[in-house]
Amino acid sequence: METTPIPDNHTTQNPFTLTASSSSSPPIPPSPSRYEAQKRRDWNTFTQYLKNHRPPLPLPRCSGANVLEFLRYLDQFGKTKVHITSCPFFGHPNPPSPCPCPLRQAWGSLDALIGRLRAAFEENGGRPESNPFGARAVRLYLREVREMQSKARGISYDKKKRRKQPPPPQQQKLP
Repeated sequence: METTPIPDNHTTQNPFTLTASSSSSPPIPPSPSRYEAQKRRDWNTFTQYLKNHRPPLPLPRCSGANVLEFLRYLDQFGKTKVHITSCPFFGHPNPPSPCPCPLRQAWGSLDALIGRLRAAFEENGGRPESNPFGARAVRLYLREVREMQSKARGISYDKKKRRKQPPPPQQQKLP
């Protein structure tokens, strides 16, 4: 099989690279990162929640209390078993049998959600000083949820301290 040489004046072009000359349609923007896509979904969910609120609540009138109401609403979709104090499995991370305790949103999920919504609020024209996701009541609620779930499940949410690297062994000098 014979190959034909490519002339010097011809440049090869990557078929996956879109340029204005290679396509008549506008270039496709890169797809958003997982974080950006999740942030957009969370923002859309929250704004839909406000629209369905009775009476509908415009975003500029949204407060920390409305954010707490939204977080409590989300609990019904949670998958984390949170034992009540009267449950025999209270404080056990892996109970041996089922119990009727409620399923809730995990603290880590709520914390991440609030972080994304806080950023989305400002990206959508909200002023940082009026951000309801940064309200003191929301921060206190998250702390309360973390402590309650920590006790109920017997799991510590304390930040793990980084262990210091042991100093390299010193070589002993022989006399």
